[in-house]
Amino acid sequence: MYKDTIDEKIIGYLKEDSRESFVDIGEKLKLSESAVRRRVKNLVDNKTIKKFTLEIGEENTTSAIVLVSVDSAMDTSKVSMKLAKLEGVKTVYEITGQYDITTIMSGSSISEINSTIDALRKIPGVVDTNTVIILRKVV
Repeated sequence: MYKDTIDEKIIGYLKEDSRESFVDIGEKLKLSESAVRRRVKNLVDNKTIKKFTLEIGEENTTSAIVLVSVDSAMDTSKVSMKLAKLEGVKTVYEITGQYDITTIMSGSSISEINSTIDALRKIPGVVDTNTVIILRKVV
């Protein structure tokens, strides 16, 4: 379905705060609440908007840094791509030094982090890991 500049603005407002009311969005765009509601419904129906999600604050999650050694016979970038697809892995860096890759992961508990680490260790080419649980973020 056709998307116009009004739809783009609605999407922008919802990206910033998906809980913003249709009334508030309507006021900003000089549209009625029902017009905004109809446009959002159309955006959902035509799959322009796939889902509404929420982001949990860092204080409600457990995070870890996992250093990974890769078998020298393996292509590090292939291992990196597989790591990036794991649930809970937020960032993957290829690095220099004793380890080849570092990942930043988060989960709702240490148990969830541990499950991700177990999956990480099963990836072909991963020969060693070193995990550091993050206690708190200072800055």
